[in-house]
Amino acid sequence: MPLPVPPMPLRAAATRVDAVMGEIRARIASRRLAPGARLPSVRDFAESAGVSKSTVVDAYERLVAEGAVTSRRGSGFFVAGATRPLSLQSLHPDLDRAIDPLWVTRQSLSCGPQVLKPGWGILPESYSPDVSVQRALRSLAREGAAGDRLSYASPLGHPPLRALIALRLGERGVALDPGQIMLTDSATQGLDLLLRLLIEPGDTVLVDDPCYFNFLAMLLSHRATVVGVPFGPAGVDVDALERAMAAGRPRIYLTTAGPQNPTGAVTSAATAHRVLTLAERHDVIVIEDDTFADFETEPSPRLAGLDGLARVVGTGCYSKTVSAAIRCGYVIARPDWIEALVDLKLSTSHGNGHMASVLLHTVLTGGTYKRHVEALRTKLARDRGETLGRLRAFGLTPLIEPRAGMFVWAELPDGLDAAAVARRALAEDVLFAPGNVFSASHRVAGFLRFNVAGSADPRIFDVLDRTMRACRAGK
Repeated sequence: MPLPVPPMPLRAAATRVDAVMGEIRARIASRRLAPGARLPSVRDFAESAGVSKSTVVDAYERLVAEGAVTSRRGSGFFVAGATRPLSLQSLHPDLDRAIDPLWVTRQSLSCGPQVLKPGWGILPESYSPDVSVQRALRSLAREGAAGDRLSYASPLGHPPLRALIALRLGERGVALDPGQIMLTDSATQGLDLLLRLLIEPGDTVLVDDPCYFNFLAMLLSHRATVVGVPFGPAGVDVDALERAMAAGRPRIYLTTAGPQNPTGAVTSAATAHRVLTLAERHDVIVIEDDTFADFETEPSPRLAGLDGLARVVGTGCYSKTVSAAIRCGYVIARPDWIEALVDLKLSTSHGNGHMASVLLHTVLTGGTYKRHVEALRTKLARDRGETLGRLRAFGLTPLIEPRAGMFVWAELPDGLDAAAVARRALAEDVLFAPGNVFSASHRVAGFLRFNVAGSADPRIFDVLDRTMRACRAGK
């Protein structure tokens, strides 16, 4: 017999079908519905939840398609699979995991929806151009060529998107031909391919310190020797960069264009020119990531543009301003390196996602992207001001007041250890990003990175205050 179904409100979801599926998944995860148990009848569930029977049927059939549920003709729907151990990870974050460069990513992707994420690196769904994405999906399904949905990409990737990226890079002072652009499944994949091409295990790579934590994780996976160079309000410390280049014979310097992750600082033109002079003098290749370009109202200097892509190569994507789910990035490089990069891409992934490339191009050319970006900048400017005010009220000191972007980098008071604060906060379902996950030298133990768009909930600062007090008291 199926379990009785009392009247119940469904949880918030994108559609009623999603809400029904979420309710069934929650019952399975909590063992209110064990493997082999019969689901409530379509009629009973529809009446209790106040939805149509067709909605329940659609939800049940989608659960069958994903393997969570099985159907038996004439008998109904049943929970699939054998009994499995209760997974606490699906309910709470992993408090025992070491705080390393992948800590924030692991926790953000695995913890439940109850966890607030001021330390996460993407914008809330309400900040995305979801209507444009839906419209592009419908267009691709109804009007797009079958090859756009079913075929592999050409070696360099979707030509119209590469032409558009070339145009947009040109507006930021990076003049290049579309043939110097290779599409990838993400900026991360682009960096991986560049490292495969340019370094061997043991080679020294210089990075900004602090820098995006996944740069560190990626370099460690390539067995590079990673050396951090202090990065502050005006950009990289050029004198320290010169000493590091002279002492370590590095192969690569990895840095960021535009508002830097995590500090929000922007490199000045004078600093950019000095960096390129040092790179030429010491025969160092520069990799410049440009993921946050569209957050800037006025473009800051691009090393790739000043250098003409002679010894600078670059990566970028639109995951921050369009959708993290549309996995599409790019690499830019001089022509004689592109062929080798294409070979590496084909050998490791057989190409990039063609459908994602076509979808992204449709969104970017749909007529609303410019307005979306302008509105996004306005929202983030408001969020930055509010977040900076909250941080100061609780005794934190921002490194700078960023002019653009989504991050604020702030130091805890009283010499507190950000990792200790973050671990305690995670036990209370708040995910912070502690400083040393961004640092090769572990010299920023007292800092936290805040995503200003994800820092509005007052509970975040209640937990921050409580955990700082506990750390001071040594409890």
